[in-house]
Amino acid sequence: MLLLRIVALLLVAAGAWALAFGEIRYTKDSKDLKIGPIELAMRQQETIAIPQWAGFGAIGVGVVLLLVRGRKR
Repeated sequence: MLLLRIVALLLVAAGAWALAFGEIRYTKDSKDLKIGPIELAMRQQETIAIPQWAGFGAIGVGVVLLLVRGRKR
């Protein structure tokens, strides 16, 4: 039951984070050109948008899991 509660709290936290920020950004490295000892590399910033319904859904599932756990006692 402790694991279920931890998962529920993580879902609520992840949903709140998704609603607050709405996107994940990361940097992607790529090697584009290599001629002998000379190497040209590029860094490209990627963004993944998180839809609002996913944030609300994660919060809802987390709350339901917390409530279901409480009623079984």
